[in-house]
Amino acid sequence: MQERHGTTSKDMTQGPIVRQIVGFSLPLLLGNIFQMLYNVVDSAVMGQFVGKQALAAMGSTTPVVNVAVFFFAGFSIGASVLIGRHFGARETEKLHTAVETTMALTFVLCAAFTVVGVLGEERLLAVMSTPADVFGDASAYLRIYFAGISGLLVYNMCSGILRAVGDSVRPLYLLILTSLLNVVLDLAFVVGLGMGIEGASLATVVSQLVSAVLVLRLLTHTTDVYRFAWRDLCMNGTVLRGILTIGIPAGLQSAITSLSNVVVQSYINFFGATVMAGWTVYMKLAEFAMLLMQTISMAATTFVSQNVGARNITRVNKGTKYSLLLALTLTFAVVSVIELFAPQGIGLFTSDADVIDVGVRFVRVNLYFALFNCVNHVLAGALRGRGDSLGPMVIMLSCFVALRQTYLFVMANFISNTPATIGFGYPVGWMSCCVVEVTYFYLRWNRRERREALAG
Repeated sequence: MQERHGTTSKDMTQGPIVRQIVGFSLPLLLGNIFQMLYNVVDSAVMGQFVGKQALAAMGSTTPVVNVAVFFFAGFSIGASVLIGRHFGARETEKLHTAVETTMALTFVLCAAFTVVGVLGEERLLAVMSTPADVFGDASAYLRIYFAGISGLLVYNMCSGILRAVGDSVRPLYLLILTSLLNVVLDLAFVVGLGMGIEGASLATVVSQLVSAVLVLRLLTHTTDVYRFAWRDLCMNGTVLRGILTIGIPAGLQSAITSLSNVVVQSYINFFGATVMAGWTVYMKLAEFAMLLMQTISMAATTFVSQNVGARNITRVNKGTKYSLLLALTLTFAVVSVIELFAPQGIGLFTSDADVIDVGVRFVRVNLYFALFNCVNHVLAGALRGRGDSLGPMVIMLSCFVALRQTYLFVMANFISNTPATIGFGYPVGWMSCCVVEVTYFYLRWNRRERREALAG
């Protein structure tokens, strides 16, 4: 059954490549910025109105939250690739079945993540050696966050469906609305009602639930080919296998890397609340540097998956190259601004001079190395768009987990156990991954496509 694509979707199999990637990425980038504001505003309110203990507690929860969110993101990637491929090939019935199966899987995972998160948060905090003076606040934050995590998961999956068909604009509108709501609720709950870190967590959960309701309404009321119908909700075995084939490696890679970051956090926790708070603020600024590469990586996945569906490999390769150049150029510009204004940036979160000093040192030692991570993210996104999720998983786990943890263990126990050397574990993983992933991409895909072109 063939059907025309509607006005809210975007066919990326035709037209100027750079313009399409940039046009798709801009609203996606703005959306990611607003989504990041959830945690950034929470951290700023904690640091300015509650204290560095609360700021440190919130920072210690980030790796735990990321374990769940990033694992789920893998399934979102798997669904997006499959839906994007059917969209590019104009296979309307398969696209519809993929959407219904994706949403059924989402609801099952929401229940599982809620139960596991609420029951397991204290154990994970203990594994990270969270100090006693921040443990209570961290536990309270996570308990509320996981109780309402379904809002975030539903929103992310529905947004993934929209991105797969080229619509990155309407998720942006929803994020702007709910991010502003989060700011208002943060101030109301924390500053107005004096609810402390529990108020920040509750504000985030309520805002995410609102975004989930709104995006679900959008998908169920659209007249486009990707419309979600409750009555057609199903678990199609073929579609589920396709999602899991790509989603499980991507999800495992992200989740295990996040678990590894839990261990990194435990090394940071060894140095006490001041270093923990400085590290927390540095990581918030680093997230801004990572936003561009992550955004362009998602654009590359959508672009590649649609053009693989249309069997236009030349366009796939050009899109990958342009995506990489854009990510490197723009990330360099952002990192330069963050490095130049590091004291002022850290000062937005806290007025504690010692915390500011620690955060600035982390920024100036680590952040330019994020350029290596541009290559990692964009090539991984392009590979997943081609249906290759296993390769990036193996490479990233080897470098972000095995090598990074080996480096940290050796440094902490035998060479130099300082905040700077421990924090440098991230650049070590980025650089090694870049070398291996470029080699893999060249050998696995470029050579093969050249041979096929010559044979053809």
